[in-house]
Amino acid sequence: MKNITKNNLLSLTPSAIERLRDINKSSSNDNVAVKLGVKNGGCAGMAYTMDYINEVSQNDEVIKIDDITLVIDPKAILFLLGTEMDYEESTLNSGFIFNNPNQTDACGCGESVTLVEAEIPVDLADRLSTSR
Repeated sequence: MKNITKNNLLSLTPSAIERLRDINKSSSNDNVAVKLGVKNGGCAGMAYTMDYINEVSQNDEVIKIDDITLVIDPKAILFLLGTEMDYEESTLNSGFIFNNPNQTDACGCGESVTLVEAEIPVDLADRLSTSR
């Protein structure tokens, strides 16, 4: 199965899709989506965030895949552009993995990363400016 992409913003592997489905099934009925973003923090400068949300903001970028709604914080779009979101399980660890072409460094423990803003493609810039 190929990754699912929405206009080069973010792609999800089949493992990530399946895990998001599991999360949706076990979450509160009040939650309408999982919101993905970035925040300042950690020794490398930034960290990925994932939160349940009860309402989608007008400025949020929404990715719908079957029964999954994934929302991207508008402040994170340029940091996440082109990212592949995966989910991995091992004997000692499990979690979402972000294969991000905008990542230039990461701390040793993997909790924070250094990100640079991507140059936004013209077709995506036009779509984002008309959807706001």
